Amino acid sequence: MANSRFYLDERKTKAGNPCVLKIGIAHKGMSAFISLDVKIYPNQWDGKKMRVVNHPDQMLMNVYITGIKQQVDTIILSLANEGKLGSMGTATLKNYILSQLQPEKAEAKEDEKRKAILFATRFKKFAESKSASTKRLYMETYKRMYEYAGEGLENMTFEEVTRDWILSFYAYMEPQSPSRNARNIHLRNIRAVFNEAIDDEITTAYPFRRLQIKNDATRKRNLKVEDFRKFINFPCEEHAQKYLDMFKLMFMLLGINTIDLCNLKEIDNEGRVNFYRAKTKRLYSIKVEPEALEIINKYRGENWLLNILDRYHDYKDYYRRLNRALKKIGPVKRVGLGGKKIYEPLFPEISTYWARHTWATIAASLDIPRDTIAHALGHGNNTVTDIYIDFDERKVDEANRRVLDWVLYGKR
Repeated sequence: MANSRFYLDERKTKAGNPCVLKIGIAHKGMSAFISLDVKIYPNQWDGKKMRVVNHPDQMLMNVYITGIKQQVDTIILSLANEGKLGSMGTATLKNYILSQLQPEKAEAKEDEKRKAILFATRFKKFAESKSASTKRLYMETYKRMYEYAGEGLENMTFEEVTRDWILSFYAYMEPQSPSRNARNIHLRNIRAVFNEAIDDEITTAYPFRRLQIKNDATRKRNLKVEDFRKFINFPCEEHAQKYLDMFKLMFMLLGINTIDLCNLKEIDNEGRVNFYRAKTKRLYSIKVEPEALEIINKYRGENWLLNILDRYHDYKDYYRRLNRALKKIGPVKRVGLGGKKIYEPLFPEISTYWARHTWATIAASLDIPRDTIAHALGHGNNTVTDIYIDFDERKVDEANRRVLDWVLYGKR
C-alpha cells in the first residue's frame, strides 16, 4: 500500500537559503512529491523524528505539517478501502490527493483546463498560429461571431456550435455581407478550427457533416489576349509607366504576387529568381526571360532586385498605389487649358491579380497542360506525390516562353 513521509528538498537550493519541505508519496515502487508551505534551513529539520526544530515558529509548523500528513494518510486509506488505490498510478494518486487538500486550486486548474478546450479559446489560439494576414482574416471571423453571440461565445463548447447555430450565424451576416462568397470565408475558418480540434482529440463534434459551403461563381479577372496587348502597350502618362511596367513584369513572372515581387533579392547564376512564396511558404523558382530582364534592369534596386522597397515604406503602400494607377490607365482629357484631368480607364476594375489570371487563361488557350499551369501558379497541394516527384521546371519555363511569344509577338 502507498505510504507518505516528509522530505526536505535540498537539491536545487543554493547554499545559505532555506529549503522546501515536501511530503513524499511512495506507491508502486515510485515516488511523487507535494510541496508544503514551509521553508526551513537544514539545521532546522530533524529527519529521524520528522519534526521542525530550532525555529521560532516550530510549534505551529509541526502542528501544520502533522495535520497535512494525517489528511494524506486518511485519503490513501480511504482509496484503499474503496478498492481504487490499486488502479492508480503514482502521478494520478498525487493529483487526487492535491485535489482533496486544495479543492479551490484544483477547481481553478480544472476551470483553466476547461477554458483551454472551449471553442473560442481554441479559435483564437488557432488564429495566433497563422501568418499576420491570415490571422487578421480569422480574427475578423471571431469579431463577427462575437457580434452575433455576445459574451456567451467565450464559454461555448465545440458541442454547442451546432449546425443550427452556424446556419443562424450565417443568416445574421447576410445583411452586412450580401456576398455569399464573403460569408463562406467565415464558415471555412470555423471549419478549419473544428478540423484541428478533431485531430487533437479535443472534440468529436462536427457540424459541417451535413452542411455544404458552396460559392457563387466569381467573375473572371482576366483579359482576352487582344485586350491584354492593348493594355500593356498603351501610351500612358510618364508617371504611370512605371506601374504599367511592373504589371507587365508580374505577368512575365507567371503572375507573381506583389509581396513576392517586392521581396525578390537577386537573379541566380542560372538566370532564375528563387523565393518562398509569402502566401504558401513554398519554394518557387522562375526563369527570367529577356523581356522580363529588360524591365528589371530598368528598375534595379540597391538592397533588393527591384527598387520598390528602396522607395516605399512597405509593399502594402506600393500595392495600393499600383492598383490605383492601373485602374486609371487609358485616354486622359483635360477640362479647359491646364484644367482638371478626366481619365477614361481602359479597364477600371483591373488589379495586379489580373496578371495572374490572364497568364493562366492564355496558357490554357495554348493547350498547355492543366498540371503545368497549376505548378506555374504554385497550386501544388503538398501531397505525397508532390513530395516525391520533382516537377520538371523546364515544362513551366517552356510554357511561359510560349505565352510570352503569343502575347508579345503573335507567335503561336
